[in-house]
Amino acid sequence: MVATLGLRRNPRALTVCLVALAVLLVVTAVGVTIGEYPLELGSLPELLTGGGARLDRHILFDLRLPRAVTGCLAGACLGLAGAITQTVSRNPLATPDILGVTGGASAAAVSVIVFGGGVYAITSGLSAVGVPLAALVGGLLAATAVYGLSWRHGVDGYRLVLVGLGCAVILTALTSWLLVLASVNSAAQATVWLVGSISAVGWDQAVPLLVLSAVLVPAALTLPRTLAVTQLGDDAAVALGLRLQTARLGALGIAVGLTAAAVAAAGPVGFVALIVPQITLRLTGGSRPPLVASALGGAVLVQAADLAGRTLFGLEVPVGLITAVLGAPYLIRLLLRRTRER
Repeated sequence: MVATLGLRRNPRALTVCLVALAVLLVVTAVGVTIGEYPLELGSLPELLTGGGARLDRHILFDLRLPRAVTGCLAGACLGLAGAITQTVSRNPLATPDILGVTGGASAAAVSVIVFGGGVYAITSGLSAVGVPLAALVGGLLAATAVYGLSWRHGVDGYRLVLVGLGCAVILTALTSWLLVLASVNSAAQATVWLVGSISAVGWDQAVPLLVLSAVLVPAALTLPRTLAVTQLGDDAAVALGLRLQTARLGALGIAVGLTAAAVAAAGPVGFVALIVPQITLRLTGGSRPPLVASALGGAVLVQAADLAGRTLFGLEVPVGLITAVLGAPYLIRLLLRRTRER
């Protein structure tokens, strides 16, 4: 597996992964001990093995651990999805945020929140569909539409970004219109979800994300060789026997599934898929965003942002606001650099 992922041939990448894993463990351990009822850091091994006070185990397993698991998995899925889409399109701007996947998930989730209750309810049973399931379906439908509209005897990375941006704008406008229609309570609930937060997640959100990650992450980690061939250019990839469009569709399908699963559990936590692959690319010194390092980096970013949001500001700040503050300047920098290159 190490050889397949290219870590053995790149000791620098292996070092980055090990450091990121160590940081993730430390940040997660500290995070689960902080709250209105603090836990001792040294008591975690005993609690995790079934010992310790019953109240402490309840706090850890029922309240803190679902949040930690969701943060780690959502960040890893988003980082991995960003690395795949940027590699397939050969464009650092081609992330699920830009391609409309997050917008589709958001519009579908807000639709369920708005029409599932309040004065504008159209049916009392619609809310039973569930916000996470709606977000998952909405993200997949948006990705399908973007891919179909981008197809012109194949999919070009630049055209994919342009179509994705257009669809993202439309979906954002649709979401805003739904918020206008909503009652005050529904609008407030939708707004909290749209920011991207893991503060109120439980095992109901963590378990589906865990199951989807167990399927999609291993599938994504089988892609390095295929992605390496696509980096050679379309003509060279076809000459080497790669079914280019099939390979692209499969890789993008995995990336979309990872994104939709993360958004369904944690909301649209922005910019993780954009900045993490580019940062890990520079740290590892490779020719394309590394998959394993991007997954670990995404988990570290979300967990660290959640910890910062709980401890630095006197009140709890949603993780999506922290990542937006970090990611927006980086997006502007990327756009300016791409403009100068042209």
